[in-house]
Amino acid sequence: MEYPFKYFAFISCSSKDSTWGKRLQKKMESQRMPATLCHERGWKRTPMNPVFFAPTDIQPGSLSEELHKRLEASRYLIVICSPNSAKSDWVSMEIEYFYQLGRGSNIHFFIVDGTPHSNDPQTECFNPVIDRLGIPEILGANINEKYFKQPWLNRERAYVQLFSKLLEVDFDTIWQRHKRRTKRKVAAWSIGGLAILAAIIATMIASRPADVRLQVHEASVHNDNLPPMRNAVVTLSADNIQEIDTLQDFGDQALFLNIPHKYLHKPVRITVVCEDFLPTDTTVVLSRQVSVNLSRDPKKYGDIRFRLWDRETERVVPGVSVEIAGQTAISDAGGWVTLSVPLEKQRKTYPITASVMLHEDSLFMPCGNDYYMFINE
Repeated sequence: MEYPFKYFAFISCSSKDSTWGKRLQKKMESQRMPATLCHERGWKRTPMNPVFFAPTDIQPGSLSEELHKRLEASRYLIVICSPNSAKSDWVSMEIEYFYQLGRGSNIHFFIVDGTPHSNDPQTECFNPVIDRLGIPEILGANINEKYFKQPWLNRERAYVQLFSKLLEVDFDTIWQRHKRRTKRKVAAWSIGGLAILAAIIATMIASRPADVRLQVHEASVHNDNLPPMRNAVVTLSADNIQEIDTLQDFGDQALFLNIPHKYLHKPVRITVVCEDFLPTDTTVVLSRQVSVNLSRDPKKYGDIRFRLWDRETERVVPGVSVEIAGQTAISDAGGWVTLSVPLEKQRKTYPITASVMLHEDSLFMPCGNDYYMFINE
């Protein structure tokens, strides 16, 4: 019975070479021919489509009958040759059946491994049925022939060598065009691959944990007569993380290492605690360089309060005029002297004079309810 050629070709190979079978099937079915050649020969742009490949196309059921029908409906038989297929009884039966259809001249070979006619079972790539049936010796397209330095280009040449035999066109008619297109694809893939790699690297860099540096600035009026900042404890808090560092002076920077990238550009809490300064508790948008302000506590060296005391009588001394930092105050009924000094005029030690003789001529800050100034005995 005569069957129409439903398939351009039937690919026969060992199951161990199925990857090559799938690859060749895809190559053949997607191969586009030049428009002028298609017009001359009445082809569609992909004249080798469809191609039958058993491992992907065959359905369960009556396998032998099904394969017979597929072989009968195929114009060409392509045998993927390797030491695996040379030992395959299945490949042998497919070749023999196709040959018995009277299409021996339509059998083509695509060598992916091994050596033709090596007579070594470990390297022989041609199935013995070829010699037994007297099929004309065809070396076939061999992907391992070294025409070019690049192995991929040798593989492409073998594909085109096979295609030119199947389509009965001159090799160079499609090879030069195919080579140009392949090189353009490789270049495009390379550029695309580099772009993807660059994007991945950029994403990895951007996603790496961040080292955050924090600078503290003095927001209050600076006064050289007061102690400098020392041992400022800086805390960075966000969700489940809390990082702490200590600053020795305003020129120092707190360093928080390996802060998860997800916290960058998000609000975090910053607290700064330092003796002589007001505590700072603020929220900032986190970046790799952060700055916060710290203000000196104006009461620490500015709120003066002490008690005048007469040790001889063991009594407070009210109504005494006292001069401190250019300001005058009078002790109240409880002997208390109270005044405030502006931040820019504050100091750690103030000269003190009074309308009575004092035991000391200097007032040492800070002072408060437990600070007593004695009159001269």
